[in-house]
Amino acid sequence: MAENPLLALADHAASWRDRPMPPEVAHHARRALIDWFAALLPGCLHPPATLLAAALAPERGTGRAICYVDGQPSALRHAALLNATASHSVEFDDIYRDAGYHPGCPTIGAALAAAQSRGATLDALLRAITAGYEVSCRIGVAVQPSHYRYWHTTGTVGTFGAATATALLLGCDAGRTAHAIATAATFAGGLQQAFRSGGMSKPLHPGHAADAGALAAIGAAAGVTGALDALHGPVGFAAATSEDAGKWDKALADLGERFAITAMTFKNHGCCGHIFAGLDAVADLRAEHGFGPDDVEAVHLGGYGPTKEVCDRPDPGTEQEARFSAQYCIAALLVLGGVRLAAFEPPALADGRIRALMRRVSVSLDRELAADYPGRRAAKVAVRLRDGRELFRHQPTRKGDPDAPLSDRELSDKFTELAAPVAGAAASRTLLDALWHGDALPGPVPLPAAGRGAAHRAAE
Repeated sequence: MAENPLLALADHAASWRDRPMPPEVAHHARRALIDWFAALLPGCLHPPATLLAAALAPERGTGRAICYVDGQPSALRHAALLNATASHSVEFDDIYRDAGYHPGCPTIGAALAAAQSRGATLDALLRAITAGYEVSCRIGVAVQPSHYRYWHTTGTVGTFGAATATALLLGCDAGRTAHAIATAATFAGGLQQAFRSGGMSKPLHPGHAADAGALAAIGAAAGVTGALDALHGPVGFAAATSEDAGKWDKALADLGERFAITAMTFKNHGCCGHIFAGLDAVADLRAEHGFGPDDVEAVHLGGYGPTKEVCDRPDPGTEQEARFSAQYCIAALLVLGGVRLAAFEPPALADGRIRALMRRVSVSLDRELAADYPGRRAAKVAVRLRDGRELFRHQPTRKGDPDAPLSDRELSDKFTELAAPVAGAAASRTLLDALWHGDALPGPVPLPAAGRGAAHRAAE
């Protein structure tokens, strides 16, 4: 490695302020923003965002950023923290496959708050989002796959996305952007154990990343300096959180020519992405052979490392555990027809049909698939039916991945499905049209269901 990766990434990030914006990149940045709002709006009804919004209301501060959880104007960091938390709560947020990372929650959570605070243009927001994705996704590539053994990449690497995007919107040049990234390195955190057990910590990871990254950028804009070898130094971020000092040559390859935001995965199921290929395989087999849940004797899912390590949960007890249970999600797909928001409501979680079918689902590590991770997220599924038929499918990718992407129409349908029940049909249509075609920053989104949801939860 001949160059300092932090300085190379900061120089590239700063160039997005005035470099030509390719139409394809701008379109993909709009897709990312649409997908973020699709995940955000239902998340505004869920803890921990609802609980934090109430607890932190006295500390809101003044500002023009919008906290979508309660619809109130807020200071930049307040809005970034709560919006990023909410956008990770229902597990419908985007993925950068090669880094095992959800960039939208922390990056857009911070960037939109900064853009609203500064009265920036939509063009400036899209540029900042693109830069934040580029820097953070490439850092994620440098430390994977070993980073994911202990660390939640969205909480760690997400801090760099938030810092970079906010720095651009605060007017930082390449030098100050470098210091924002450097300071973000020492703020990064988020442990795997947070979602291998119970609790509400997982959505707080991107919330913290958005807040911490914004703080790093605010400090850098004011002249606060960081250690410019914080990424690749002998006791820096990569050395501390991965097996080596980072795969920087791979991470920096084609910098300025190939853009991470054009290669996003947009989720087609409302659960952990490590289950997606298995769900796609089961759905395809069901469509091809016409069986129902009562016809199934057994389902076996062979997957890559995290499919087994993170998602082999035979008896989930909470909503979050169910979202990370291959057994639950496969059974819910067969009983309910899909793994959407309704699959994680209390009636579904207690459904005896789903619980009975879960006991017939098993998960194992497939060495061949594990060797291809993280660049490929595949599954091998075997279904044994009660009539004696044995069905098999090798699913080489996931619906929504860059090589099997959601179309613009499918992305719009996803947005409408998730946003309309929360914001109402008319408001969601207006917002969607503005995000696809408008030139103004997104503004407030009235959530008539939000107050009822918060009041209901407070009464429980």
